[in-house]
Amino acid sequence: MRLPKDDIPVKIDIPGAVVRHLPDFGTAATGPLAAEYFSLGAGTDIAPLLKGLQDDACQSVHWGFMIDGDLVVTYTDGSTDRCTTGDLFHWPAGHSVRVERDAEVILFSPQYAHAEVMDHMIATMASA
Repeated sequence: MRLPKDDIPVKIDIPGAVVRHLPDFGTAATGPLAAEYFSLGAGTDIAPLLKGLQDDACQSVHWGFMIDGDLVVTYTDGSTDRCTTGDLFHWPAGHSVRVERDAEVILFSPQYAHAEVMDHMIATMASA
């Protein structure tokens, strides 16, 4: 299967962040996977949008690739990972993301777990 970026439906479109989300992209032991393409501006920090979730963190696991940019992932245990252009990565559940340099990121995530997180983020933005 091949799909151009612009054909992936937009789930979130706000200043500094465009999130494209394609459900039912494949399956894994966790169930259906979603393919996601994130365009994130420098300075974007999703931590405030995660308030109210378990440990105030994204509880979905992700696998992905940094097309371009730099970001820092902070885990609930206080550890951090820096992801930069060309990196493959795995983020376990219990994390937040802060963008240091404009980033283009591909994620593969358990469809239902990450949809719950994104829906929470959308609701948080709507109530602000």
